[in-house]
Amino acid sequence: MSSSPPSETAERILLVEDDDLMRRAFGSALERYGYRVRTASDGLEGLERFREEDFELLILDVMLPGLDGIGLCRRVRETSLVPVLMMSARGDGLDVVAGLEAGADDYVVKPVDTYVLVARIRSLLRRATYPRLAATSGADRTASPGPGVLEFGELRIDMGGMVVTVGGAPVALTPTELKVLLEFAAEPGIVLDRHTLLRNVWDYGWDADTRVVDLCVQRLRKKIGRDRIETVRGFGYKLRR
Repeated sequence: MSSSPPSETAERILLVEDDDLMRRAFGSALERYGYRVRTASDGLEGLERFREEDFELLILDVMLPGLDGIGLCRRVRETSLVPVLMMSARGDGLDVVAGLEAGADDYVVKPVDTYVLVARIRSLLRRATYPRLAATSGADRTASPGPGVLEFGELRIDMGGMVVTVGGAPVALTPTELKVLLEFAAEPGIVLDRHTLLRNVWDYGWDADTRVVDLCVQRLRKKIGRDRIETVRGFGYKLRR
């Protein structure tokens, strides 16, 4: 863990939390890990900061005054694919599902240990800077129009440029959605169970909440075609060739 002040090149994080004590505690802890942190105490202030500055990641509390975290996430998703981590004081399904449906990439339940929060942040930032891939096993299984390009019906994935199109039209995917799609594209026609996706995409263990997978797949289907990803009941999902 870094003990020096964050450098000018460190990742910028916007933390929106209305509880003063938690906001200061989380902000100080993240800065000790080397992140540059800006904070806001309510949703409207958070939206203003987001529009004024560039951030690599947002951490949004669900229960915020003025504009709650769910509404703020929706507003962010109107213009940006920046990774979003939701924080909820409740572990029930309502907050989790609402946050993920609004476009969040992941969530944590408060109280949360700093090392858990940092682990989630690092995972999200890795997805956001996902390296360009060579067309490997997926390309070998799929008829491809050129090196580094995969095609599944109207779905086309340029593996070099990380560009996804459907019927020739570009599709805007969040880093998490793109990573999930790449997992499917590497194994077209093969069923991937939820726990495999949790491990490969979210860096989760076996006891994690599989709703993050289901909601991400649901959002992905809306963007690339509902029939492109097939549900295999009792097992998981697969990408149709």
